[in-house]
Amino acid sequence: MDNAMVSSGVHAGLVHIFFLLGEGINPQSVKHLENIPEIVSSTASILRLWDDLGSAKDEFQDGRDGSYVECYKQEFKGSSDEVARNHVKKMISKAWKRLNKACIYPHPFTKSFTKASLNTARMVPLMYDYDDNHSLPLLEHHTMSLLFGDPSF
Repeated sequence: MDNAMVSSGVHAGLVHIFFLLGEGINPQSVKHLENIPEIVSSTASILRLWDDLGSAKDEFQDGRDGSYVECYKQEFKGSSDEVARNHVKKMISKAWKRLNKACIYPHPFTKSFTKASLNTARMVPLMYDYDDNHSLPLLEHHTMSLLFGDPSF
């Protein structure tokens, strides 16, 4: 799972956000980010696991793509797709609890960076909530309401 979180790209994105928000590059800031803090790893877990839920439902999974759903089914032979997906949903819930805890308890990060991490995690379900036509109905509805002002269009 550690490799999957790193490959999600969240770490790189949040490091960029960290510095774009005005955090200076200094030994202390590098030290804070060096060991992949919980606020970053939890956000990465949420994204990766949602990605695995989304891709597992509509792509051919042969166990070689690193999908946690398929890894779970390989590890627990005889597990159904539904059981594996429910396990992934529980893992997402645990990652959210870790992220919330990391944001509530004292940490070395600014409020802006904390909000950016939370907002990154919040947008993930929307990114993977596509329908059978590979479109994002909620995002399309929101975009249309922004463009045309009338949410009922």
